[in-house]
Amino acid sequence: MRIAIFSDTFPPEINGVATSCYSHMKTLENHGHEVIMVTTNPFSNQFSYIDHIIRIPGIEMKKFYGYRAAGFYSPKAMELLRAFHPDICHIQNDAGIGQFGYIVSNRLNVPSVTTFHTAYEDYTHYATKGYFDRFAKNMVRVYFRFLSRRADELVTPSEKTKEYMRSIGVDKFISVVPTGIDFSRFYEKNIDKQKVVEAKEKLHLPENKKVLLFLGRVAPEKSIDVLLRGYANYIAGHKKHDTVFLLVGGGPSLTPLKNLAKELGIAKDVIFAGPVPPKNVPIYYSLGDIFLSASITETQGLTFMEAMASRLVLLIRYDDALADTVHDGKDGFFFQDENDFSSKLERVLSLDEKTLEGIRKNADVSIEPYSMDKFAENILKVYARAIRKNW
Repeated sequence: MRIAIFSDTFPPEINGVATSCYSHMKTLENHGHEVIMVTTNPFSNQFSYIDHIIRIPGIEMKKFYGYRAAGFYSPKAMELLRAFHPDICHIQNDAGIGQFGYIVSNRLNVPSVTTFHTAYEDYTHYATKGYFDRFAKNMVRVYFRFLSRRADELVTPSEKTKEYMRSIGVDKFISVVPTGIDFSRFYEKNIDKQKVVEAKEKLHLPENKKVLLFLGRVAPEKSIDVLLRGYANYIAGHKKHDTVFLLVGGGPSLTPLKNLAKELGIAKDVIFAGPVPPKNVPIYYSLGDIFLSASITETQGLTFMEAMASRLVLLIRYDDALADTVHDGKDGFFFQDENDFSSKLERVLSLDEKTLEGIRKNADVSIEPYSMDKFAENILKVYARAIRKNW
């Protein structure tokens, strides 16, 4: 099958959708399908087509993590896609590149599949700065209902996102297809031990302390302030604690969070590593013992599954999106708020190695449905239904 995937974000950008699209492309290629990825160009203001990736130049949106906003149409890309003649157009975003995907689908008379990764209502504050935010959220809902009617098939990565789509009035059939992840990248046997040592030395990580790790986008919707306040509560009750909090990632909240750590009096216990290249992410997972997150805006929680594959124990804030992936006390642990965090962290740190190993083994079982092979099987069924609708 020939598949064209359209996404406004793709590696080297670091975010869940970019990671998902990369895994999507590689999974389909590994299963013998021809794939062209159409995305933006973060490297230059030039059009490029290298290794089956079409990169269209756009304007950098500095207030939106530096994302690129490309136009709705590219004659050069259309020419390449016309020659490729895809069997399916899979649209992953709804900005410029996504709209171009719908144009390609219509022009070439090719069925389209749309994946809704994100409840954009959670992000309207970036555009509105708090003004008319209710109006903006309503416009997002109207727009999503409109987009849902354009595609032959709709996909969400989790039940939570599907329920959101239902709540805003989308009544079309929706397939839940969790993103496939190449877990082998995170297996201990595949990690360069020397690079792990070098990373520890670079960050001055103490050898005798448990490393509490956050890895991801450092932004308001991730609620990292909840983790810092919870950690401050823990330290207040454990003056001789043997932990350090390592935050890996970049984003608009980096400076405010550094200031918050100082205000809370825990700056010496918190290390901000900043952003790292995607290829080095498995190395940084290897530095951790316990993976922390307070986000309740995840649609699937890819970093949680990556952490589980990296044999970290999860301590994360409860969210409905994780109910099918993480089972409290069995393969990870939930906390409710910053006040609950301290006691839950104390509990996890008190577990003996035998219990921890049991949790890690349970985690291995829990992430099995998110393998790349399972993803390929499920998404190809969606493609087949879209094609049948256009016979």
